[in-house]
Amino acid sequence: MQKFFGLEVTGKLDSYTMEMMHQPRCGFVDVGEFSTFPGNSGWKKKALTYRILNYTPDIPRSEVDVAIQRAFKVWSDVVPLTFTQVFDGASDIEISFAAKDHNDFFPFDGPHGTLAHAFAPGTGIGGDAHFDEDEPWTSGSNGINLFIVAAHELGHSLGLLHSNDPSALMYPTYHFVEPSEFRLPEDDVNGIQSLYGARETPNKPTVPENPSQPSNPSTCQHNLTFDAATTLRGEIFFFKEKTLWRQISQDLNVEHSLISSFWPTLPDHVQAAYEYEKKDQVLIFRGAKFWTISGYEVTKDSPKSIYELGFARTVRKIDAAVHDETSGKTYFFVDDKYWSYDEQNQSMDKGSPKKITDSFPGVGTKIGSVFKKKGFLYFFEGHRQYEFSTAKKTVTRLLKSNSWLKCGSENKIKQGNNLSKIFRK
Repeated sequence: MQKFFGLEVTGKLDSYTMEMMHQPRCGFVDVGEFSTFPGNSGWKKKALTYRILNYTPDIPRSEVDVAIQRAFKVWSDVVPLTFTQVFDGASDIEISFAAKDHNDFFPFDGPHGTLAHAFAPGTGIGGDAHFDEDEPWTSGSNGINLFIVAAHELGHSLGLLHSNDPSALMYPTYHFVEPSEFRLPEDDVNGIQSLYGARETPNKPTVPENPSQPSNPSTCQHNLTFDAATTLRGEIFFFKEKTLWRQISQDLNVEHSLISSFWPTLPDHVQAAYEYEKKDQVLIFRGAKFWTISGYEVTKDSPKSIYELGFARTVRKIDAAVHDETSGKTYFFVDDKYWSYDEQNQSMDKGSPKKITDSFPGVGTKIGSVFKKKGFLYFFEGHRQYEFSTAKKTVTRLLKSNSWLKCGSENKIKQGNNLSKIFRK
């Protein structure tokens, strides 16, 4: 288990191992990398049926139906399979909720241990998925999200084993992701397509776009939010879905462009970013990987694993990051905690992680993005922005999220390489 989760192999139940063992998880056996069941090439047909045999009382039946439907769509978006719900008779994949011993030789263990398990494609029990009724199932984040667990278990139902990539859906431990923001990671796409091939015509997004957050968001949108923000050689960049805003100077209009027009090899939906001026670098984070921009070019060795920086394997993504050149520390924000990284020694500080509220009072317990400018940290969460004085250790102003963007003077989304050429001069 230590080897699988990337921990130091000591053969002893040390604190790191115990922490990992107490994570809520899938009940299937652990293996390595993305892989498939030995000798199993998946289902032999492309049109599959499923039936929900019973429902949990934790959430309405309609929400269970939607969660399961979305979970199947995660996979049908990338492979040529279809899934149809049936309400009586036999089906290929049967879904049920049960507690403790439920007649499959793999009894559940009560709350907060094994969440669910599923079986490889085949006849009889093959492909079926069972969910532990003792868990607090939910459609949101307050409990165990049914959609996230179902999407994982249905990966088993389609022929995938566990992955040791912590950013993968098929990683064995549970980690909440907002369903509206979920994108199937590359490791899972590679795994499922090794069994069924790629879908020729891309399907619609797994989760419909939120109408209040369009794919080309407006600068003047009153509830505008950002995925990440960073400085770069005196400029400020704000990332949102597939796009970015670039503020060159407060005296000039803000440029709004596609991320791919600047950096074709960067992913969309960036989750965190920060500038390390001493090395003239910007680090870009998504999931358990990061990309390094040196000057204005993405380095050839990108992406790398965040675990090379010293994060525990329980960390699956970074919410926000910022470097403080005065202290030489970089602060990584994950849920309601932050990690302090010493850039000179290239190691995490002892005592990490700590509570955000202990060192950054007034900015809340969750950080969406952050950057530093002229002695102030600017924290973003939702459509609010907190100006935080690093000298006084207090919030000095509360601003709108788009206060930097000169609302009313934005440029349209620009395609092609024109901006890219200007940018590189």
